[in-house]
Amino acid sequence: MPILRVLRTQGEVLVVICDAGLLGKEFKRGELRLKVDESFYCGEESSVEKCLQALQEATIANLVGSIVEHAIKAGFIGPANVIRIQNVPHAQMVKM
Repeated sequence: MPILRVLRTQGEVLVVICDAGLLGKEFKRGELRLKVDESFYCGEESSVEKCLQALQEATIANLVGSIVEHAIKAGFIGPANVIRIQNVPHAQMVKM
């Protein structure tokens, strides 16, 4: 189940989504580190559909876990823009 957090500030809409099971964990690959910190990623359990709706209005997004594949299929993220750290997909999006 994805965890969704939406923050609105100074005309920007930041959407943060991660898999519930990844909260509080840290992943490393070489010098890359991905810390799924609860203070940043903690939000409400949500459906994939609701997460994709939130991405439609996002100006900035930070995605970790299975939602990345859904975002690719929906056209929000290009597959070449995904990094994997210990096989955990991570992508960021910025709309200009």
